[in-house]
Amino acid sequence: MIRIKGIAFSLHPLFVIILLLSIVTGQFLELITLFTIVLIHELGHVWAAELAGASVKSVQLLPFGGVAVIEDNGRLTAFREIGIAIAGPLQNVFLILGVMLLKAMSWGDPAFMDYLIHANLMIALFNLLPILPLDGGKIVQAAVSFQAPYYSALLWCGRVSVVFSAAVGVYALLPLEYGGGLRLNLLLIAGFLLYSNITDHRNLPYRFLSFLMKREILYEQYRDKGSPASPIVASYAKPLDEILRLFKRNRYHLIYVLDAEGSVTAVVPEQRLLSSYFGM
Repeated sequence: MIRIKGIAFSLHPLFVIILLLSIVTGQFLELITLFTIVLIHELGHVWAAELAGASVKSVQLLPFGGVAVIEDNGRLTAFREIGIAIAGPLQNVFLILGVMLLKAMSWGDPAFMDYLIHANLMIALFNLLPILPLDGGKIVQAAVSFQAPYYSALLWCGRVSVVFSAAVGVYALLPLEYGGGLRLNLLLIAGFLLYSNITDHRNLPYRFLSFLMKREILYEQYRDKGSPASPIVASYAKPLDEILRLFKRNRYHLIYVLDAEGSVTAVVPEQRLLSSYFGM
């Protein structure tokens, strides 16, 4: 592990395994090239996060990209999260354009230049798959959170990611059905994605709790800017935790409480519900 400007960069064990396999198969040069591409890809996320006002604590590099731990102080909007996610594949696009320019100028070995283009293209496209924690999964989750309650966005994007992770594993095994070779690297990646998403699904209550604990910053923005509040209509008998699961990201809520006849009996600001929920 090394630190660059306070950010800890490390290799995931999966990357180490593939690195060892590359030595055995005589593809070490290709692996080092892949490592460099992945590092540039992740630096794109780091730069975008810093521009968005978020701080990156660590980055763990994987064969297809990386997992960045970003400290969200409650000010990271869905728009900014999408921008941070897109910044990674965008670096691959820049690299492809740069290599194509060099190739047009007859610089470098044509075969290696073609490998660079192919590797960048594959990493960019793979990262855009709608699977968490890939960039595509983060983009989809952030986009869904524009309209859907944040809890639902976490829940359903996590479930979709589990299904797609399993589909990648099936695709890696598919050549065996036709007498082909096993896509071992892809199978390892699929295993990591599946394990990661199953773990995240189990940790969903803690992730949602963290979301609720950062709502105070949203109230400050609502108060300072005078932004309109989003209403939530709920029966007086509706459990508190079910009402909280209707909260949307980057929206401040007023809860309209209905009695048995459907009449509004109270209008409750969200911070009062949060105070009751956390026992304050």
